Parts: sequence; structure tokens; C-alpha cells
Amino acid sequence: MAKRDYYEVLGVSKTATLEEIKKSYRKKAIQFHPDKNPGDKEAEEKFKEAAEAYDVLSDSTKRQRYDQFGHAGVGGAASGGGFGGGMSMEDIFSQFGDIFGGHFGGFGGFGGFGGSRSGRRVNRGSDLRVKVKLNLKEIATGVEKKIKVKKYVSCSHCKGTGADGSNGYTTCSTCKGSGVVTRIANTILGQMQTQTTCPNCGGEGKIITKKCVECNGEGIIRDEEIITINIPAGVAEGMQLSMSGKGNAARHGGINGDLLILVEEEPHPELIRDENDLLYNLLLSVPQAILGDTVEVPTVEGKAKVKIEPGTQPGKVLRLRNKGLPSVNSYGTGDLLVNVSIYIPEAVSSEEEKVVKSWMTSENFQPKKTIKEKIFSKFRHMFD
Repeated sequence: MAKRDYYEVLGVSKTATLEEIKKSYRKKAIQFHPDKNPGDKEAEEKFKEAAEAYDVLSDSTKRQRYDQFGHAGVGGAASGGGFGGGMSMEDIFSQFGDIFGGHFGGFGGFGGFGGSRSGRRVNRGSDLRVKVKLNLKEIATGVEKKIKVKKYVSCSHCKGTGADGSNGYTTCSTCKGSGVVTRIANTILGQMQTQTTCPNCGGEGKIITKKCVECNGEGIIRDEEIITINIPAGVAEGMQLSMSGKGNAARHGGINGDLLILVEEEPHPELIRDENDLLYNLLLSVPQAILGDTVEVPTVEGKAKVKIEPGTQPGKVLRLRNKGLPSVNSYGTGDLLVNVSIYIPEAVSSEEEKVVKSWMTSENFQPKKTIKEKIFSKFRHMFD
């Protein structure tokens, strides 16, 4: 099913400010919060959809890519899913809980789903950047690429926990597993409650008592992974796609980073790209331009025959409709523009010279004078 427009999801305009986006997301999250809609799968999906839209529109770089390339620019087409679809509810709570003052699950009286999780610190892996080279044919049709990436992956021995076995860690005694400590201070304004990250466990809610021998308690190891990337048709040089969760794994079973794919375009030996149009410089001989001909020109798919009309002038542009590249947002296909040039030989044989001179004396090959030139030649004696 096609993804909805992110601005439509949050109910904001494309010129909305960050504060307007945040305010709208807060309303949507409250409306579709799982604690308010227990067992409602549709509400849960809308909750994730709103989180995905906010993730993109609240980030200036992602928002710029989305405005320019649509879902393909932020992972919608590259990964087959976006932010909300690739993350759990806990991931969303930990990622965006701060816009509700630190306790995502506790707003509006809801506490069952997010309240116990809201304070715990969740590690996030770093993003990875790779470059992918594409030729014009791959850009025209879209392509699946398999790349080998060196990255941090979750330790299989401890399943990313960093602890050796199920008894390798214990609940933090300072925060009782919540990841935060609450302090109440008496001030002249009355009692003030503050909440900070637990200094004992660093906000994770647990303490490792026996480290994993494979990862030394980190929960991640260095390894290689083969990743399949689906490149949509119509991408361009410098465009950046993203795949959610395909970056470096995080310590202690946190949220994986993203894989950012930078598109590099290999030059075509004959065709030049101009946005979605393709340009080709066709070189005709003088006889071909004068008498007309049928010639072949290169296209992305192969060759196409083009009819040259008799008397074709240099500089004429022939347009082959829909022989260019598709738009990445499916807004149509560009054209192939064939620019006609005439080849003039630098040297000719004596026989060829005679033919050319006979042309020059022929009335049909004399350039027609303009009215201004005719008047000037008739009254030239007045200017001599």
C-alpha cells in the first residue's frame, strides 16, 4: 500500500514551522496512543505513521530530501518501509518521549504502555554512509543492488545484552530499573520535583555483573553484512536514500542506526543527462542534411531510428517523446533531445571539389537575399 504524504499525516502545510509540526504530532500521538486505544490495531498503525512523519519533518535534512524526492529520498522506496514500520513501540517512545516532557507514557493519564519505559535510556547505533554507482539504464528502470558493509552487529552470543547468560546482569538498585532518579526539593515556591538519568546504570535500568566473553560486555561486535538495496527509478547524482535500522548496531540491544546511500551517476558515453531529459549530439554529413536520411540514435534501451527530413539545418532539435528518464516521484518521463550538427570535412578530393563548386554555382544552393540586402544592392552606387 502506498504511503500517505507526511504533511497529510500530521495535518500541516508544507510551509509549517518546526513548532507547528511538533504541536500537531503531539495531538496525533495523544489521539492514537496505545494506552488510549487498547487492542486497536488501526490506531497503533496510525500512531506509528505519525511517528514516522514526525521523524522526517522534524529533521531539516530529511525534510529537504523528502520535499525534493518524496518517500524515496528518506527510505520509503529504498527500504520498503519507513521509520515507524521498522521500529517497535518502545523505540518510538524512547526516541520522541522528550517532546512530552520526559514521560511519553504518562501524559493525559496514560501510563500502562509507555510509563514504565519512558525514563530508561536506549542506546542508538551510528549511521553508516555508502556510495552506489549507477548507469543510466539502472537509473531508468530502478535496480536491486547487494553490497557488503563492514559494521557493528549485535553479538550473537549474548543476543546484544552484553551480559554472559540470563544471570549476567541485575536490576539497578538505585533506580529500580526505571533508568531515572527522582528528587524532591523544597523551595520558596514549594516542593519541586526533578528527574535525571540514573548515575549508577547510565539510564539503562540494569547493571552487567558478568560480561559476555565475545563482545566484552558491549553487546556488539565488528562484522560484515550483505545488504540488499532497492534503488527506485529516476534517482539522480547526489541524491541520498536511507534504510532505517541498517546502520551500526547499538550497545546493549539499543536502536540500530540508519544506512545512508549516496547515489553516484556513471557518465554515459553518448548521452548527456539534463534532469529527466537526455541530450544527444547527432552529426550528419552534408549530403544527409541536404537529401534527408534515416539514422539511428542511442537511447537508454538501445537504438532508435530517426527520420531526417531533406534540408535539415544545423542546430535543429529533434524530440523523441518519453525516451528520457522517469521522475523519481512518478510525475512522468523526460524526452530524448537530438541536436543536429553538420560535419564539414577539412579537406576534399579534386572530384569532391568539383561537385561542391557546381553546387555553389547552382541557383538552388544560393542563399536567398533578404529584402534589406536587395535594396542595398540596387542602390549601392549611392554609397560608393
